[in-house]
Amino acid sequence: MAGGSAARSVFRCAECGWQAAKWVGRCGECQAWGTVSEVGAGAGRVPVAGAVSERALPMTGVDLARAVADPTGVAELDRVLGGGLVPGGVVLLAGEPGVGKSTLLLQAVAAVAARGGRALYVTGEESVEQVRARAERVGAVHERVFLAAEVDVAAVVAHAEEVGPDVLVVDSIQTMTSAGVDGVVSGVTQVREATAALIRLAKQRRMACVLVGHVTKDGGIAGPRTLEHLVDVVLSFEGDRHARLRMVRAVKNRFGPTDEVGCFDLGEAGLVGLPDPSGLFLSERRVAVPGSCVTVALEGRRPLLTEVQALVVRTEAPTPRRTITGLDHGRMAMVLAVLERRQSLLLGRCDVYLAPVGGARLTEPAADLAAALAAYGSLLDVAVPVGWVAFGEIGLAGEVRRIPGARQRVAEAARLGMTDVVLPRADAVSVPAHPSVRVHAVDDLADALLATPWQEPDSPMAPPAPLSGPRMLGLRLEP
Repeated sequence: MAGGSAARSVFRCAECGWQAAKWVGRCGECQAWGTVSEVGAGAGRVPVAGAVSERALPMTGVDLARAVADPTGVAELDRVLGGGLVPGGVVLLAGEPGVGKSTLLLQAVAAVAARGGRALYVTGEESVEQVRARAERVGAVHERVFLAAEVDVAAVVAHAEEVGPDVLVVDSIQTMTSAGVDGVVSGVTQVREATAALIRLAKQRRMACVLVGHVTKDGGIAGPRTLEHLVDVVLSFEGDRHARLRMVRAVKNRFGPTDEVGCFDLGEAGLVGLPDPSGLFLSERRVAVPGSCVTVALEGRRPLLTEVQALVVRTEAPTPRRTITGLDHGRMAMVLAVLERRQSLLLGRCDVYLAPVGGARLTEPAADLAAALAAYGSLLDVAVPVGWVAFGEIGLAGEVRRIPGARQRVAEAARLGMTDVVLPRADAVSVPAHPSVRVHAVDDLADALLATPWQEPDSPMAPPAPLSGPRMLGLRLEP
């Protein structure tokens, strides 16, 4: 047919963008319910040329100075953002309730104001009095920070026109509504349209905009999936509410790296940046204790010394308990199985508790070797000496495999005064020699156990613990 077909409507999923010729209740791609809606005419309708907002420029004529990031004054946040907030850039900061999102942004806008900028903080969940009270507690009160309590996007635009801020914070985007759009508050349509309006405002006025987002019970950002595609930067704010450590990760960043992590210590005075957070993940004792081993974890590009602790106790229960916190449960179950099978240990008759110190979360395979040494030491009641570090991935055959970032890990261990490092032999060849650190290259788990000079509790250096004798009575498998 030569252009005679009638224009047809297109139905699109707000979550994943899947399209259909007719309306359906469930998306055929992501299987979400109630997200398919009509978006207008499809193929067959030719768009008419309209007015342009700015003339097209040759690439060499674009001024890069307009895209330079302005530091917020919060060093750890600037680290993750790639230097600071870019004028016209839109940042989405998501995290669980109570993790400290509002506190962090209040401190950030106060730092921007202290550097001579103007900031507008719009809250849709609290009153301005509540926000001021929190700002008093964390020392973030400044006369160049303006507060407004609004839920209508049109009112937010009016406030921005009046104040003329360099930074606009909207807390949170799920509370914003647009009068000309149907849909419930925090619904897919309202969130999408409110976000699009704020993005247009940020680009037109060339002001940085930070949107606070909620998360679902599964940890994903609430609202339509297209929300993450619309904004320039997506940050995830993480932390256990029972621990002091808070981490900001870049999930998406058009202006900088996505492998940086910002670390904060949450206290009564608010969030304090931690340029050297390894101290939070190490115990304060100075003597060797059975069931403990230090490893070096990579959070993005940042190496962090973290202590892994294990407690292995005999049990008469038919099903031994496996309580693993802050570590990958599947990997730790595999590490314990390799210990039992390859080293002939009766871990199947013991309860095992594994956790890193300080509320850290270690999901990378590099923590396997430290967890295995900690569990072995707890079972035999022998300790890894103070100053020893171990990292490496353990395979099902008991081999210790290479891991990424070995050079950075060893350098961090040396910087913090560690004396010995146990690592895979494949990584040892790429690690430069350090005058203060001895490197022990191992091929498998048995080599790692023999390379470690196990100590009796509260005793001087001792030779490696034997795999037989009275202390192993009842802990080895019968041949």
